[in-house]
Amino acid sequence: MAGEYKKPLPVPSEDSGPFWEACRRHELCLQRCEACGRFRFPPAILCPECHSLAFQWAPVSGRGKVWSFVVFHRAYHPGFAEELPYTVAWIELEEGARVISNVVGCRPDEVRCDMSVEVGFEDVTPEVTLPKFRPRG
Repeated sequence: MAGEYKKPLPVPSEDSGPFWEACRRHELCLQRCEACGRFRFPPAILCPECHSLAFQWAPVSGRGKVWSFVVFHRAYHPGFAEELPYTVAWIELEEGARVISNVVGCRPDEVRCDMSVEVGFEDVTPEVTLPKFRPRG
């Protein structure tokens, strides 16, 4: 098949399935603790703040800042060879949770800590959509 996606794909689990389903709808949703209100990522059975088991999936703004990042200059999987160099960042969302994703839409040497970003979505297969972050403003 022409244009076949050659990079590893996420394998949704029982815990992460709702996150990936929301991404397919081009929505960023995270677990939110019903006891303390904290958003969390990655999905987990209990809240790391108050240890409650009660949570709901809730949409988040998709806006945040680069908390930390790394620029890859070596392809550790052949599927990434044509994209070198590329940036992987830890994004702190406005809601407080941190997610790991790519920063796209700018050169890797333009990425900085505290840089404002917003989520966008890349439909990589009919079943999988990946959240990626772009500079905001």
